[in-house]
Amino acid sequence: MTNILGKLEEEKVFKDPVHRYIHVRDQLIWELVGTREFQRLRRIRQLGTTYVTFHGAEHTRFNHSLGVYEIMRRIIENFDGREHWDESERLVCLSASLLHDIGHGPFSHTFEKVFHTDHEEWTRKIILGNTEINKVLRKVSSDFPNKVSNVIAKTYSNKLVVSLISSQIDADRMDYLQRDAYYTGVSYGHFDMERIMRVMRPTEEQAVFKQSGMHAVEDYIMSRYQMYWQVYFHPVTRSAEVILSKILHRAKLLYQQNYQFKQAPTHFFSLFNEKLSLEDYLRLDEAIIMYYFQIWQDEEDRILSDLCVRFNDRKLFKYVEFNPSKQWNEWPTLIDLFKQAGIDPEYYLVIDSSSDLPYDFYRPGEEGERIPIFLLTPGGDLRELSRESDVVEAISGKKRTDHKLYFPLDVLADETKHKEVKRQIKAILFK
Repeated sequence: MTNILGKLEEEKVFKDPVHRYIHVRDQLIWELVGTREFQRLRRIRQLGTTYVTFHGAEHTRFNHSLGVYEIMRRIIENFDGREHWDESERLVCLSASLLHDIGHGPFSHTFEKVFHTDHEEWTRKIILGNTEINKVLRKVSSDFPNKVSNVIAKTYSNKLVVSLISSQIDADRMDYLQRDAYYTGVSYGHFDMERIMRVMRPTEEQAVFKQSGMHAVEDYIMSRYQMYWQVYFHPVTRSAEVILSKILHRAKLLYQQNYQFKQAPTHFFSLFNEKLSLEDYLRLDEAIIMYYFQIWQDEEDRILSDLCVRFNDRKLFKYVEFNPSKQWNEWPTLIDLFKQAGIDPEYYLVIDSSSDLPYDFYRPGEEGERIPIFLLTPGGDLRELSRESDVVEAISGKKRTDHKLYFPLDVLADETKHKEVKRQIKAILFK
């Protein structure tokens, strides 16, 4: 019988375009990768609808999860023998890094907003529930699933372990920035990870960075800032997300109104009823969602059909910049004009907002406060990053928010019906 705490007879490797090789030496990790819940991540894209903008962005949560594990494995290797590092935490760290995204659903963040689900909550349910992952983790000890779950929930007693997977500079972010940059083909997300790991030091509370490595940390912060505005918040990607969200809202409303679908959306029943079981959740992936979007193109409901055609054929909404403080008084007029033109504003006139805080320093008592990044001086003192770096100080604590107004320009351009009304709409949108 294999020893779950033992090493594999021969190291397994995954060839990876970002880290070159991902090394698996532990029996535990190898068994976790082989579970059905982990293999499901192959069917969920890492970046949701980003592939409509950057056609290379077809990578999955599976790729990313392995990448986070590999970074964690290397960090632990560098910590070996250092003060404040407890070697007994090794398997907890590796398991939590591998499983941190196990609860993501299809088109993760849009899906969560529509159906009020939380991927971190589902992650804990998968780790603690009646799953193959839970059975593998329990082979270590009966309380091991709880330990892994607590690391992901940020309630684990060892704060250093939590910081390695969830902080302003952690294994999760270091993988997704590089991986997303690689697959989208942009140059923004690259930084010197090897250097960062070389200057990383464990303390009781969190990992800190030798002052000599400050420029590598600055580079990381700036690459994250650029990735958010150039890739994650790209307006074309957001347009696809807006349509995706409206499809799911429409399907749910029709179901609640007892609309007779040509083919019953059985995979959505427990979602629409908000009684989603763990087994139902695990059966959901992007292939299932896309299957229904294909079928719904032929539905009698004109709105559902149109939105699905738009999503599948990339006939996306156009957008204009929207400033709520200056343009809010025009909103009721626009809604009224859309109704006059026979265009349902609920589905075809959407304000979408994006916001990001690239780096936050310590502000006690603030909700959702983030632990700042500390630099370790040659004398052994800790200094907060933005006080040492002019580059980081320039963007610290500054939340940037962007609002756009999305609408179907093709419908407004067709003046065979409601010509005058559509011209009034365009006059407001494009002034």
